[in-house]
Amino acid sequence: MQPIDTLIHARWIIPVEPDHRVLEHHALAIDKGRIVAIIDSREATARYRANETINLSEHALIPGLVNAHTHAAMSLFRGLADDLPLMDWLNHHIWPAEGKWVSPEFVRDGTELAMAEMLKSGTTCFNDMYFFPDATARAAQAAGMRACVGLILIDFPSAWAATPQEYLHKGLQLHDDLKHDGLVTTAFAPHAPYTVADAGLEKVRMYADELDIPVHMHVHETAHEVEQAQTASGKRPLERLSGLGLMSPRLLAVHMTQLIDGEFAALAQANVNVVHCPESNLKLGSGVCPVPKLLAAGVNVALGTDGAASNNDLDMLGELRTAALLAKGASLDPTAVPAHTALRLATLHGAKALGRDAEFGSLIPGKAADVTAIDLSDLSTQPVYDPISQIVYSATREQVTDVWVAGKRLLADRQLTTLDENAIRRKAQEWRDKIFAANHG
Repeated sequence: MQPIDTLIHARWIIPVEPDHRVLEHHALAIDKGRIVAIIDSREATARYRANETINLSEHALIPGLVNAHTHAAMSLFRGLADDLPLMDWLNHHIWPAEGKWVSPEFVRDGTELAMAEMLKSGTTCFNDMYFFPDATARAAQAAGMRACVGLILIDFPSAWAATPQEYLHKGLQLHDDLKHDGLVTTAFAPHAPYTVADAGLEKVRMYADELDIPVHMHVHETAHEVEQAQTASGKRPLERLSGLGLMSPRLLAVHMTQLIDGEFAALAQANVNVVHCPESNLKLGSGVCPVPKLLAAGVNVALGTDGAASNNDLDMLGELRTAALLAKGASLDPTAVPAHTALRLATLHGAKALGRDAEFGSLIPGKAADVTAIDLSDLSTQPVYDPISQIVYSATREQVTDVWVAGKRLLADRQLTTLDENAIRRKAQEWRDKIFAANHG
C-alpha cells in the first residue's frame, strides 16, 4: 500500500474540470500538500495507507473558493456607513475613517477577522487591496491561508506612504520579501483610474511586465466615474488604460458595470480578466456587470465580495448564487450563468485571473490540495438530485464543515485550527468600541 498524508472519502467530488463532472463515492488522496489521485473509495482503501482518513458520507468536495477582490482589513468598518452612493460613502465616511484609524495593528486585526469569516465559508484564497499589505501578508502566513496581497498605489498620502514613489518603493520591497513564499503572492494594486495619474500607471505596467505579476484595479465601477473621465480627458477609462499598455492578461479589472459595444471584444482580445462583485455593486447602486456578454465574448470572469464595509459579508457561496441569479434577471435569460458556470467563476476563473490556475482552482491530480467540504445533509439541501445545483442555489456557508489549503486542514468540523476565534471576536469588539466612541463623542 502507498503511504500518503490524507485520504478524504466523500459522497460527491466536484472537480470543476471538466464542467458538469460529479464523482460519486470517490476519495481524494493528498500527499505533501498536493492531490495524488481521485478514485473510487473502495479502490482508494485498497491502494493507500493514510496518516489521516476522513469520511464525509453526506458531503460534496469542491475546490477552495477564490475571492478575487477584497479589502480584508475593512471588515472592522462593517456597517459603519451603509445605504449611501459610492462617492459619498468613500469621500465622507470611509476615507476619513481610514485616515483616522488605519495602522499595522488595524490591518492585522481586520485581516484576521476577514480570514476567519472566509475560511468558515469555504474560501481558501483571497486577492487583497489595502494599506499595510505587509501586515496582511504576515497575517495570511500565520493562518496558512493562500493570498495575493496588493502593492497599493494611490496619489493621496496615507499612513502607509506619502507619495506615489514611496508606495511603489514599499511595494517592490514587499514583493521581494515574498517572492519565495509558497502561499502568499503579490499583485500591483493601483486603486482606480481616477486616483492614479498616468506616470504612476506607466511605472506599474513597467514593473508588472518585469516581475510578471498581476495588476489589480477598480475600473468602470460607476457611470459617474466614466462620465468624469470623459469630461477630463475625452477618453473612457478603458481607452486610457489601453493607451498606457495596461490592457493585458495581467489586468484584473474589478467591477466593470459600465461597458459599451466594442469594449467586450477589446477585453477578450487583450485577455483582460474581469472581477465581478455583484452584492457590493447592488448595495452601492453602482450598476450590474454584464457577465453573460463578457463570457460570450470569451472574457475570463472571476468573482469577488469586495470589502465587508460595502457588502457586508465575505461569503463567496452567497456571492456565486447572487451572480447566477442576477445574470438571469438582468438578461431575462434563465440559461445565463448556469450553476456549474457560477461555481467555475468562484474557483478556477479566480485562480486563472491571478495567473495561478496551474496551481489551484480545480481538483485534479498534481494541483495543490485546496479543498472545501460542504455538508448537503441539511434539510434545506434535501433531496439531492444535482449536487452542483444544490451548492449554488440552496447551500449556505453554515454547511461548510472543513477546509484544506495546500493539504493543511484550516477548518476541521467547523472549528478554525490556526486562528483564535474568541480572540478575533474580542479584538473586533475593542475596535468597534473605539471607533463608535470617536464618532459619537
